[in-house]
Amino acid sequence: MLHTYRTPMFAAALAAAFCGLFALPAPSAVAEAPKVERAPVARPAFDGASEDSIDAERLYGALVRVQAVAVPDARTSATLGQEREGTGTVIGRGGVILTIGYLIVEADDVKVTDSRGRTYPARVLAYDHATGLGLIKTSVPFDVPPVPLGNSGKLADREPVLVAGWGGIPDTALAYVASRRPFTGSWEYMLDEAIFTVPATTGWSGAALVDRRGTIVGVGSLVVRDATAQEPQVPGNMFVPIDALKPIIDDMVRTGRRKDAPRPWLGLAADEFQGRLIVSRVSPDGPAEAAGVKVGDVIVGVGREPVRSQAEFYRKVWARGNAGTEIPLRVLQDVDVRDVRVRSIDRVQYFRPATTY
Repeated sequence: MLHTYRTPMFAAALAAAFCGLFALPAPSAVAEAPKVERAPVARPAFDGASEDSIDAERLYGALVRVQAVAVPDARTSATLGQEREGTGTVIGRGGVILTIGYLIVEADDVKVTDSRGRTYPARVLAYDHATGLGLIKTSVPFDVPPVPLGNSGKLADREPVLVAGWGGIPDTALAYVASRRPFTGSWEYMLDEAIFTVPATTGWSGAALVDRRGTIVGVGSLVVRDATAQEPQVPGNMFVPIDALKPIIDDMVRTGRRKDAPRPWLGLAADEFQGRLIVSRVSPDGPAEAAGVKVGDVIVGVGREPVRSQAEFYRKVWARGNAGTEIPLRVLQDVDVRDVRVRSIDRVQYFRPATTY
């Protein structure tokens, strides 16, 4: 499908509309946005020239539809599906595209479609489990002006932002920053700081979170029930902050991953419930299954150190060493407390390799 937002007249009208939207007061759920003194946006290597306003034509020209098909028997198909679709944002010359990592994990076939409806083959360039971010690159020349990287650390609560997806105007929503705070997921995932926006919007997977300057400040990851940090709890979306990408992007482009040693991965999901950490899923053929951990077990501690939350659990596991370290767990199975030792691995080792011909 061809999109009309590439025409100069439409782009100008859209830019004017954005200015009007940013002038609107915040909704009552998050109160009116205060004035914020903004520091100059950092300009790393993958940052283009930046202006203090949104260049609508540049923004939408850099948003692409990402479609990926996982390898046969992909280990992640049970939770993520065999076919995946979301948004990618061109952030580097030559077709370097930023997206959310779960779209491209174990991907066997990747393609992107630009704003004019043209489809290009692409390949996975990098995946980082610690942040959840991924990079892909077109396999043929794709010379699109990149969206500048912004400064997510300068976002203020109640600041207006745009959630921009590959589908153009129907896939774009005005939102407000509800909070910036740590996030933990049951899949052995934790961000020291994530960006939460309200109201909740669809099409969040890989969507670009765009600030007043037209720079990308976050990548869409999830819809959540508690975007606000305090009562009343309001549904919204969670974004991985762009500042998490900046220290690792050069290594990701060069080698496909960050240079830091990988964290230990156990292959289990644990949910918090009434002060307990209950195992809700065990990855087949993973380290935890091999050690005898089962769904329904209660994780009591790491070694002799008690844990009651995901954050406590992850910090204590990761503090034990790098991937390959043996992790001592105390688990309550039925009515017995057992000590089990899980030989951790690098999570990337668990994935199925892409097909080669």
